[in-house]
Amino acid sequence: MAAIIASVAERGDAALEEHVARFDRRDGEPAQPLVVADAELDAAVAGLSAELRAALELAIANVGAVAAATTSADRDVQLPQGQLVRVREVPVRRAAIYVPGGRAPYPSTVVMGVVSARAAGVDEVVVCSPSDDPVLWAACRLAGADRVHRMGGAHAVAALVHGTETIAPVDVLVGPGNLWVQEAKRQLSGRVGIDGFAGPSDLLVLADAGADPQLVALDLAAQGEHGDGSLVVLVTDDRSLADEVARRLEAGVGGGPGSAETGAAYAAVVVDGPRTGLALAEAFAPEHLELVGATIEPLAPEVRSAGCLFVGASGATAFGDYVVGSNHTLPTDGAARFASTLSARTFRRTMCEVHVGPAADALAEAGAAIADAEGFVVHAASMRARQNRNR
Repeated sequence: MAAIIASVAERGDAALEEHVARFDRRDGEPAQPLVVADAELDAAVAGLSAELRAALELAIANVGAVAAATTSADRDVQLPQGQLVRVREVPVRRAAIYVPGGRAPYPSTVVMGVVSARAAGVDEVVVCSPSDDPVLWAACRLAGADRVHRMGGAHAVAALVHGTETIAPVDVLVGPGNLWVQEAKRQLSGRVGIDGFAGPSDLLVLADAGADPQLVALDLAAQGEHGDGSLVVLVTDDRSLADEVARRLEAGVGGGPGSAETGAAYAAVVVDGPRTGLALAEAFAPEHLELVGATIEPLAPEVRSAGCLFVGASGATAFGDYVVGSNHTLPTDGAARFASTLSARTFRRTMCEVHVGPAADALAEAGAAIADAEGFVVHAASMRARQNRNR
């Protein structure tokens, strides 16, 4: 890993091309430019069915509306001594969205990342992916990506962070990926902003006896489609619901395989009531949390530790993966205790703009007293030198 990152940092495009040929291209596949041409992106859009294009455009509109709601305007704080501190929220200049290849293309990940960055006001948004799928390229075009790079893996992360002759360095890099990608992001997080370390997906459904076992089983099985390492958990105070859901999962629901064949881990926990279930959910801090049932749904305002919360029988987590407007790039592995969903705020940073003015007279002595106590005599002198200059 470190050798791959170092080689790209030191040799730029030459090293990057070597790694792309080794890791991203199939045997015998001809070399292609690192940057996907505009003509390819336009052709991908033109090749979409009307139904799929409408679906992508709906997802883009909904994700954009929710993302825009996470930004804040500048706020002025007028303090008693007379100084003004303006709290500003500003977008980064360049951001990259990493989209995995692997078993399938993920145009939904393009939508979640690119649309959020656009809502944040980022100047330039790029996408990188080892996938050559036309639907993914079409999603890049429709969502408003400025450039698309045909690459993946740790070498792609290194190129986006350090920059090469072809790849410009970015300020923020987000998106899921395999362990190589996640570890490269972690190692380079001191040079670039990242969204976090994305582990296997998880879902916890907290339900009572009124929940429909078929809907619960479908939601758990749907999340299990993410494959090996995914964790899906039912917490309920009704043992018969737990037994019935387990039976349906074992048999397979929604056209999917039985639970033993998916590679996902399934667990059911029977508790003595809704509040015990809520306490368990809060301790688990799931990526996705569903509250289902008349005794469970009123607990929604008390939830603090969940990546995304879905309330009610109609609130399938799958909606959040695609079109409802919330983002599907979420904290995993219990990180929902302290981390947030991907949003426009991920691509923005907060800074203060300070106007001291006449308040220097009142602030200098207090500030200098603290500086003197810390032994920073020039700090103290710098503040005292501002006294009586505004009269």
